[in-house]
Amino acid sequence: MLAEFAHLSNPEIELVLKAPILISILIAGADGNIDRKEIQESIKVAQKNAKKSKTRLMEFYQFVGEDFEDKLKILLANYPSSASQRSNMVVQELAQLNHVFPKIDRVFAQELYGSIKEIAHKIAQSSGGLMGIRSVGEEEARYVNLPMIKDPSTY
Repeated sequence: MLAEFAHLSNPEIELVLKAPILISILIAGADGNIDRKEIQESIKVAQKNAKKSKTRLMEFYQFVGEDFEDKLKILLANYPSSASQRSNMVVQELAQLNHVFPKIDRVFAQELYGSIKEIAHKIAQSSGGLMGIRSVGEEEARYVNLPMIKDPSTY
């Protein structure tokens, strides 16, 4: 795995690796309905990030993007079906990244933070708004800027 993870415990590594999936679950499920379009957008963004990244994120997203849909479904099965309960649990889990980001290379943490915010925005836009065209729904708007995760550039 990545050299940036050398100082992390196994649970911390697992959290960082599943962060894009957790964000997909949070944003796509905020309205109580995770639709196929949102899952496909999550997969597309993860794959795009693996291909376009000229940074260390490429290796990260190659691993995360592998069997992304299966990983998402398995992880989703471990959360309550109630959107509000699920969202609360995912928010608490994502907030733990605030303790992990300071332990990894600052530049990598900033790149990862930017990419997961991009994932959140793309998913939110994928099925929200008037006729599903490039607008963020009210439920997704609460989470789309990932307020539970501090920008690593502020550490």
